[in-house]
Amino acid sequence: MKKIFILFFLMISFAFAKVDYSEMSTQELIAIMGYVKDENKKQFVQELNSRTSTMSEKEKTTYENNLQKLNK
Repeated sequence: MKKIFILFFLMISFAFAKVDYSEMSTQELIAIMGYVKDENKKQFVQELNSRTSTMSEKEKTTYENNLQKLNK
């Protein structure tokens, strides 16, 4: 019974967990640009925009190529 309660609690907590994009690397953020849920998109875009000034040239190129995925 205890295991069922713990499993239920974990499932509920995962269902209501928010994504913290600040803990992800810039490369990870760029890689998931087309896969962000609509309800998380605003927070995602804010985090990505805050990092554009510190991106390397390779990251900027990949970011610009993936911008079309973000707007879909």
